[in-house]
Amino acid sequence: MSDTGPPIDVSGADAARAAREELTKGIYHRDEPGVVSRFLTWAQEHLVRLFGAIAALSPGGWWGLLALAAVIALAVVVVRRRVGALARARARGDRTVFAGLSRSAAQHRAAAEEAAARGDHETAVREGFRALGRTLEERTFLDERPGRTADEVAREGALVAPDAAAALRTAALVFDEVSYGGRVATAQTYALVRAADDAVRAIRRPVLAQGGIP
Repeated sequence: MSDTGPPIDVSGADAARAAREELTKGIYHRDEPGVVSRFLTWAQEHLVRLFGAIAALSPGGWWGLLALAAVIALAVVVVRRRVGALARARARGDRTVFAGLSRSAAQHRAAAEEAAARGDHETAVREGFRALGRTLEERTFLDERPGRTADEVAREGALVAPDAAAALRTAALVFDEVSYGGRVATAQTYALVRAADDAVRAIRRPVLAQGGIP
């Protein structure tokens, strides 16, 4: 016979205590959430409470809150279209010189003079700049292109008439500020445009030597 020792007699209370002591060991708690997980859980719970409180105060509850968010988003889009980059992109497309007009340079010039005579310097500035733009086209310094802006008239006109470049830039700035920037036109601002028109009319074509060689 082998000596197996005395039988082990463990009570139920002792077994329960031993089980609790075993379960307190770290090996059984390796999956406990870390600091980041606990923070995210805390943040989620507080955000839910916050939005719940806002929804309770908002007419219509959660649906009212969603409607309010949609209105705010729409307002942001509208503001960006009016004063942001989208507005600048649209403005360039709207700031054409002629806006579909098909009058001659002489007709624009006469309209400018008539407007200036009755004190309507805003119209005088617009018509005066259109007169110089149409003059550049009629004299074939510029091609007739719909949608040309004041800045393009000044820039392209300066290429064929460097002496008039400064006057053209000034007139283009006056045209844009009066037409689209809210600047109040005066007799002095119109005089700047008329001076540019005179400079354009005074442009001389280069004289070619015999055989077409300058």
